[in-house]
Amino acid sequence: MRTSNNLSKITRRDLFRVAGQYGMSSTLLAAGSFGGAMSLANLASAAESTYEKRFAKPAKHTLKFGAAGFNAQNLLIERAGALEFARDLESRTDGEIRIEFIGNNQICGQTSCVEKTQQGIVDIYAASTQNSAGGAPYLNVLDYAYMFPGRASQYHFLYSPESQRILRDPLEKRHGLKFLFSHCELRGIQLGLGWEGKPTVTKLEELFGTKNRVTGTQLGRIAMQALNLNPVPVAWEETLDGLKQGLIDGAETWASAVAYANMSPVVSQSVDLKFFCGTEHTSMSASVFDSLDGYLQDAVMESAYWAQTHVQAANEAALVKTVGHSDPQMPDTIFAQNNVRNAFLADDQIKMAEEMCSPEFQPQLWEKWRERLNNWAGGIDTYQEIYDIARQVPKDMKPENVEPRRWWKA
Repeated sequence: MRTSNNLSKITRRDLFRVAGQYGMSSTLLAAGSFGGAMSLANLASAAESTYEKRFAKPAKHTLKFGAAGFNAQNLLIERAGALEFARDLESRTDGEIRIEFIGNNQICGQTSCVEKTQQGIVDIYAASTQNSAGGAPYLNVLDYAYMFPGRASQYHFLYSPESQRILRDPLEKRHGLKFLFSHCELRGIQLGLGWEGKPTVTKLEELFGTKNRVTGTQLGRIAMQALNLNPVPVAWEETLDGLKQGLIDGAETWASAVAYANMSPVVSQSVDLKFFCGTEHTSMSASVFDSLDGYLQDAVMESAYWAQTHVQAANEAALVKTVGHSDPQMPDTIFAQNNVRNAFLADDQIKMAEEMCSPEFQPQLWEKWRERLNNWAGGIDTYQEIYDIARQVPKDMKPENVEPRRWWKA
């Protein structure tokens, strides 16, 4: 883990001591708002101030927010916006909505948060759409291979009013979830320590035949099989050991997930295959949203929009300055400290992968899922429509330059 972030001097024990006095939500919200190094006294003072502000008057609604793997140490690594959303919503509603933020897998994990939201155990959750696809299969609609050429196209789609019709409305109708916002990266293969002494991967064929851990997405497996990447489901708690011992060659995930989930010590190469979405999103129970007064619903949407714009800028900066996902790699980043090499493949190698596995070149591989998703979406061609929207911005556009739009307002 990077040692220079603002929570590095706070031990887990101290954090829980402060949380015991002011509550974990107030403590995390206070910690997340700090811009520089923080002492225990600073944290306690900020937590007290945050607590007093949050509890100045009774809340009209207290919403439970289950955030899969997020804790005080990794909130500033992968900038997925969960705490920023909570803080803004409380402020925007003048405390009428209060968020009880429960992170670090304490109430739900990557694969269970979606189901616990559907069951009413939590009201809002943050987890990857890929891991959530088990409980909400329509989320697979984001995972067609090479549908998005880059992170800019992902953000452009999420801001597009068309995302309401293609992604958000069918998800709400079918699975009872209101998709609020998401961070955007594209997945690659994170090679374990068995590849430490090998040259940096430059050709796609060097990955053929490797054995790689796969997440919950059904569509991701189609792409991996077509690329001869042998997807194997491995429990998260066994993944790190598998990468360390060489029991698996790699794991499919994205760069900042490696950094925030403390995978960096067991990853030697981060191969930027860009083959499908890595989207750590936040969704809300649609029935809980519908139960709010109209002005509070408006506040939720405005806070979601604000969080989306924050994530777009903050995660792009964190990828370079905190994670180390760049060429050249910046010193003192998490990847640099753990000797994780970036393997950015040349365009011809990415094109080869696209021709091997994408619906554009291998439509027969995707027929069943494409038909299923199209039916769930009311008969539209989900892949083609998202593909076309993703190409409304230049392929080489910087993600931070994508124009933010309120997607629910045409």
